[in-house]
Amino acid sequence: MNSPRQPIRSYVLRAGRITQAQRRALDELLPRLGIAYAPSPLDLDRVFGRSAARILEIGFGNGDTLVALATKFPDADFIGVEVHPPGIGRCLLALQSLGLTNVRIIAHDAVESLANQVPPGSLDEILLYFPDPWPKKRHHKRRIVQPAFASLVASRLRRGGRLRLATDWEPYGEWMLAILNAEPGLENVAPDARYIERPERGATRFENRGRRLGHLVFDLEYWRR
Repeated sequence: MNSPRQPIRSYVLRAGRITQAQRRALDELLPRLGIAYAPSPLDLDRVFGRSAARILEIGFGNGDTLVALATKFPDADFIGVEVHPPGIGRCLLALQSLGLTNVRIIAHDAVESLANQVPPGSLDEILLYFPDPWPKKRHHKRRIVQPAFASLVASRLRRGGRLRLATDWEPYGEWMLAILNAEPGLENVAPDARYIERPERGATRFENRGRRLGHLVFDLEYWRR
């Protein structure tokens, strides 16, 4: 009997260095500030104890953008999805130090979480900043932005909700444009259906690294039809 085919992931889990503080955060804070993965829709009002605007960030890295947004917009609720333990631990420590209560962390694959946990039409924004571009052609199948992903994202946004993306790899930017512009549930907000001017947002460590290497940054924004 053939074993079930494993899904193609947009990331590779590496054994990165994790500090004692980050490990403690995973052990003590994640049970309180995390949402355990389960293949059933969440009641987000119950999760946060209120009804509010909901923003989800895919692959938040160290949590710099997520924490900054949660601090700036306390009346909104934020969900961060990430798989790398050191980044999750660092984000949890920042949330604790700032006393933020409007963030929840899902330590699981983002596509599976969107498909199985996030109810349709429940999000006001989805953020995808500087995903792995997988530049080699044979690895393009690993890119998170694919037609099925575009359809999934559109279904999880409320009407008028926003999908915001950024990359410092121009070929990946063109790839994103081709796929997302073809999704009937999304509309590019740029007048020429291409890139937008960089919006006001904090720079991630991936963006800063790209700029140090001389890369341009390409921002995209879509709204849910």
